Amino acid sequence: MLKNFSVGVLILVFLVMGPLMSFNPSEEIIVSTREQQWVDSVLTSLTPAQRIGQLFMVAAYSNKDQKHVNHVDSLVSQYNIGGLMFMQGGPKRQAILTNRFQGQAKVPLLVAMDAEWGLNMRLDSSMHFARQMTLGAMHDERYVYLMAREIALKMKRLGVNVSFSPVLDVNNNANNPVIGTRSFGESKETVSRYGVAYIRGLQDHGVMAVAKHFPGHGDTDTDSHYNLPILQHDMKRLTEVELYPFKQSFDAGVMGVMVAHLYLPNVDSTKNQAATLSKPIVTGLLKEKMKYKGLVFTDALNMQGVSRYHKPGELDLKALLAGNDVLLFPEDVPTAVDKITKAVKKGQITQAEIDQRVRKILHAKYWAGLNKYKPVKLENLEQDIDRPASRVVQEQLYEHAVTVVENEKNLIPFRNLDTLSIASVAVGASVNNAFQETMANYAPVNRFTIPDRYAPDSAFTNIIPQLADNDVVVVSIHGMNSTPAKNYGIGTGTLAFIQYLRERTDKKVVVAVMGNAYSLKLFEDNKWVVAGYEDNPISQSLVPQVLFGARAAQGKLPISASAKYTAGTGLPTATLGRLKYGVPESVGMDSKTLAQIDNIATEAIAYAATPGMQVLVVKDGTVIYNKAYGHYTYDAAKPVTRNTIYDIASITKVAATLQAIMFLKDQGKISLDEKLGTYLPEVNGTNKENLVLRDILAHQAGLKPGIPTWQKTIDNRKLKETFYASTQNDTYMNEVIPGVYSINSMEDSLWAWTVKTPLMPKHKTGNYDYAYSDLGFYIMKRLAETMLNQPLEEFMDQNFYAPLGLGTLTYTPLLKHPREIIAPTEDDNYFRKNLIRGTVHDQGAAMMGGVGGHAGLFSNANDLAILMQMNMNNGNYGGHKYYTSEVVSEFAARQFEGSRRGLGWDKPAPDGNGPTSSLASPSTFGHTGFTGTAAWTDPDNKLIYIFLSNRVYPDASNNKLVKYNIRTRIHDVIYKAMVPKT
Repeated sequence: MLKNFSVGVLILVFLVMGPLMSFNPSEEIIVSTREQQWVDSVLTSLTPAQRIGQLFMVAAYSNKDQKHVNHVDSLVSQYNIGGLMFMQGGPKRQAILTNRFQGQAKVPLLVAMDAEWGLNMRLDSSMHFARQMTLGAMHDERYVYLMAREIALKMKRLGVNVSFSPVLDVNNNANNPVIGTRSFGESKETVSRYGVAYIRGLQDHGVMAVAKHFPGHGDTDTDSHYNLPILQHDMKRLTEVELYPFKQSFDAGVMGVMVAHLYLPNVDSTKNQAATLSKPIVTGLLKEKMKYKGLVFTDALNMQGVSRYHKPGELDLKALLAGNDVLLFPEDVPTAVDKITKAVKKGQITQAEIDQRVRKILHAKYWAGLNKYKPVKLENLEQDIDRPASRVVQEQLYEHAVTVVENEKNLIPFRNLDTLSIASVAVGASVNNAFQETMANYAPVNRFTIPDRYAPDSAFTNIIPQLADNDVVVVSIHGMNSTPAKNYGIGTGTLAFIQYLRERTDKKVVVAVMGNAYSLKLFEDNKWVVAGYEDNPISQSLVPQVLFGARAAQGKLPISASAKYTAGTGLPTATLGRLKYGVPESVGMDSKTLAQIDNIATEAIAYAATPGMQVLVVKDGTVIYNKAYGHYTYDAAKPVTRNTIYDIASITKVAATLQAIMFLKDQGKISLDEKLGTYLPEVNGTNKENLVLRDILAHQAGLKPGIPTWQKTIDNRKLKETFYASTQNDTYMNEVIPGVYSINSMEDSLWAWTVKTPLMPKHKTGNYDYAYSDLGFYIMKRLAETMLNQPLEEFMDQNFYAPLGLGTLTYTPLLKHPREIIAPTEDDNYFRKNLIRGTVHDQGAAMMGGVGGHAGLFSNANDLAILMQMNMNNGNYGGHKYYTSEVVSEFAARQFEGSRRGLGWDKPAPDGNGPTSSLASPSTFGHTGFTGTAAWTDPDNKLIYIFLSNRVYPDASNNKLVKYNIRTRIHDVIYKAMVPKT
């Protein structure tokens, strides 16, 4: 039974919602004395004509002109109508009109809306949750309850008391043109269970639910908006199927029911008699046989299923005589009032019957709190309606609905991203759609978009040659409709393209249907099929997350699309632990607090601390914040996007070289307490011979911070021809910048200069003090490449970046990406005499062709976050173990008293004045970069923070990012956004 509600202390006894609405005069209504007094006093104050007015619920629009507003004004003030049904418009405009109309009403109005999938069904600037068929694919009705709760809270805030939902029609007719995706499915049990959850979610939170469309609109092939559907079933069939969910909802205490415009000749044979106008159905079946005592609403009386057969006024009277309580969407209230008044005088209906129905309406108004009506507060209305918690529910709905229908050899989720080449073809979608953007977060996907879903065959054949190198082709179908005769909006070109790939190539073709699930019958021959049910940014984000194993597929078809794809079909898939993409509140973060990052980013750009930036936050394995700010340069010509690639500078130390060193340690190839000469015999006999690896990695080996080696290669501010050439050839292979190439032996020269550098003086204790040094990572790169017998960039790509699916985390990005998506760094007027863009900013790394142990990596925020998540997980990610031991934790621990440093990794300062937020836990590790970058991982809080910028544009001396403490202040905000656990 439904949870009982009390309005303040006025309602003393409510056993269940059913008794509350038991208005049969022969039965005692158990309500509080004050409620009864209020109902009696209101009724007594109304004239007979005003009582008749209470029976009408009129359509109101907040997007129409003043003429419409004046018309509703007159109906409220002159005819005392009982309620309004708001249609199209906007939230703020509707609230203003609600206050206006309520202010003119003698009796507060019941305000209703059709909001089956949220306010978005009628209002702009409002959230779309999910259609009921999407909900029917889920395994747990509690999410239906949560959705209904969110909708109810929004409605209440907007001054709405009645929701014309849920739809309790059992949709067992695939050709149904009006119900279809509005139904929970074809199972009467599922429809009942999910319908009751929906009802409870609404009524537990103060909004009256109205179950529709009695006695059942699911098995029809005609739209009652345009004609009168015929339902040929007898009472036995109706009782077993169509009426079953309604009976369950009645038992659960649903406060309202809507009668459909259906012709049931086996129940009432009167020609063209809609159920709405049928006394045998409304009174005989619904009220007497099924003993329903709640409010009975007609479906809209302007629908042609009834209006084509009866004149306005006459139609309303017939609906009233049939037994309905509320006359919805009348076309002519004055005429209807006149007709009903005359009917009372003629004895067709008694005043007592009118009064009994008005009492039911007044009891409903009391339940809704209208006895103490207060205007809608306009202040903060939009913010209150756009509750962050709603986005969590929205995400949960689509996540639990995604259904994998076919999955040969468990291709889904995609594994082994280093050997699996993936393409995405989005048909009927716009460019930069969420589906492909999410796909690209996991792997370097080859993307194609065909915006026209009815595109000619040539649009598809032009793509086929470009798919030659791809193993998997994901064809996502967007912009669908619910018209079976037109293949649900799927063009013949799309079907032919999929068939060609399936039958005439070796491609693994994954079809993702982002629309009506009945269309799955068109894809029975495919080996990999996924149903996303709807086409919006949330569903488009979640289906790729299932494809890549960030989330598991849990949904099952709520309907039978074909003999093969029957209701209940659905294959569970595994999760591989890849990053999810979701909303802050889903992991206990406060989005309003996180919004403060916008202010800090705006400040940084306004103060010219950097022209642009990316900020990304991961919590509990979910990316909950990923925003781009500003532009590539201060001329604001090109905006930064989340795909912009940045030079990450010294983060290279931990994102490349340190990964290789940890790999060697994990494999038992090196000992951290061994001397360098053991692994690099070439340093024996030099001052580097006895340096201990642990000391080098902790920056306590006496190495100088760096040496200006680039100055050795210039003379009078010009590049020496001994070291550089303007054209690339076999001798000068290393690209410093386009048009400048260094000699192949340059790295050997740099190494020789590094080995020859003197060490710093020791402390009086006999040990070296902490001194941050790039030279240690020149050394570590040399050691790694020697031990691995492979260049660092090749090793990292083969063993880390490619398996992780990191398309932008790379050395020498111009070999893989267009220059236009890479942010420029310094306008170098002293060495390279050029704007640096796409080649590494660091001079030493540039001299070696862009690959240094200390610098050279480029990335976007997302790819760097994936690498950091793998490290937080001690090497586990995407179903693969990159390390077999807890080596990352070992390297991330502080090593020496008096130094915050780990091995390679930087750490928070104990005194709180380090590079991280003072709120960061001691377990935090990461690194910053000279170009204005930072990557921090906090294992205790399962938190990752990525900050990328090009603060060195156009001048590397710009220190405003540090001066205004931009990176650390953003880090502070992230910690403050963590909602304390209770």
